Amino acid sequence: MRFGKNLYVRFLNGTTPQHDLTYSDVFMVPSRSAVGSRLDVDLATTDGSGATIPIVTANMTAVSGRRMAETVARRGGLAILPQDIPADVVADVITWVKSRDLVVETALTLAPADTAGDALSLLPKRAHNAVVVVQDGRPVGVVTEADCLGVDRFTQLRQVMSGDPFTVPAGTPPEQAFSLLHEGRHRLAPVVDGAGRCLGIMTRTGALRATLYSPAVDGAGRLRVGAALGVNGDVAAKAKLLLDAGADVLVVDTAHGHQEKMICALKAIRDLTPAVPVVAGNVVTAAGVADLVAAGADIVKVGVGPGAMCTTRMMTGVGRPQFSTVLECGEQARRLGASVWADGGIRHPRDVALALAAGASNVMIGSWFSGTYESPGDTFRSAEGRLYKESFGMASARAVRLRSASDSPFERARKELFEEGISTARMYLDPVRPGVEDLIDMIVAGLRSACSYAGARDLAEFADRAVVGVQSASGYSEGMPVSTSW
Repeated sequence: MRFGKNLYVRFLNGTTPQHDLTYSDVFMVPSRSAVGSRLDVDLATTDGSGATIPIVTANMTAVSGRRMAETVARRGGLAILPQDIPADVVADVITWVKSRDLVVETALTLAPADTAGDALSLLPKRAHNAVVVVQDGRPVGVVTEADCLGVDRFTQLRQVMSGDPFTVPAGTPPEQAFSLLHEGRHRLAPVVDGAGRCLGIMTRTGALRATLYSPAVDGAGRLRVGAALGVNGDVAAKAKLLLDAGADVLVVDTAHGHQEKMICALKAIRDLTPAVPVVAGNVVTAAGVADLVAAGADIVKVGVGPGAMCTTRMMTGVGRPQFSTVLECGEQARRLGASVWADGGIRHPRDVALALAAGASNVMIGSWFSGTYESPGDTFRSAEGRLYKESFGMASARAVRLRSASDSPFERARKELFEEGISTARMYLDPVRPGVEDLIDMIVAGLRSACSYAGARDLAEFADRAVVGVQSASGYSEGMPVSTSW
């Protein structure tokens, strides 16, 4: 690993690490700062992705779907739709996401004759935890989980809903909407147009967030969303379909990104002269970054093995500690006028800050976000009563089965014999932060504070000013909060 004057971060006391480092191996020290408030910090990225916060949701089937894409983009991040989804479905999702409002959340709606069971199956799909009962397009009631408890699942919603709901007119500024909800002691309200038709839903927390975040939007003012594709088959044709569908970022993704198929795929995509950033990966070395940038990548995705669902390091011995990966690859990308995304290993807000300090322009998060209301898939309840969703790795037998659905049974069986990834894992919803926006709030709060500790007003200054030290395992555990006395 090369350490020199061009590195993003400075190491405490000029020490030079002699081995590769994970996020847990390092810490930041505060510097003299003129940043008066963490709200003064600008978290917009400069890699062309259009994100106003440096958060990207991973192109995993259990993570990025239409609900995740809409919600994350509204708060300034970017979701990457998985490569396993058929192109026509991807096009439909992109169109749907781009039709969403920049402030108002999409409502869950049912009719008065629908049942409590129907409502209970829908409620875990959105963090606002409410179904708007509509008739002829107009809201006539609101149903929450509390309304459905203790009643027969076949009870019609007209019998359990709170009727004649308080509504907010479309176009009401977020601050005013918050005041209306607060003064009326309402947690949420349907948003209606001039004819009284339901356009969505507004919560008090959503109104607050609308004043704190800037949506990630394209040139037409619509929410941004990216899409992934692999390196096999007719890459150029698939890329053209995604571009025609309106994808704002293309991610060429394979577990081993430093290979000839990736080079050929990038060249084929560059022949299309795409007007959107092209991301490629994954790699873990400066040489890998150089080759992918030379082949046409604007952004390189870095990280092999740090993900929660990934077994690559245990199965193959291949990979690299993620902090050092981002450090070396970020230095090389900066030298070449490109950027890197840090993919994998994010378990705490501190990891996001350290990845950006090491040189990443965006941080990709997978498993952590899979345990939220907005991720695809159904919500289950464990024997202990905890809510969870199932997650799985994209090289696992389960993912291979989905990806090879058109193959013969014999070919599918052959491929499923060899897997690198967990096929099923329970990702529990945090009862305090069950929605992806709750996690984004926590990450952004930590990142803004980290920037202010470093005396940085934006991410570029943060990367230049960050001072990092190396710590022992006990040093890491010392920084953990203690919820009970000792």
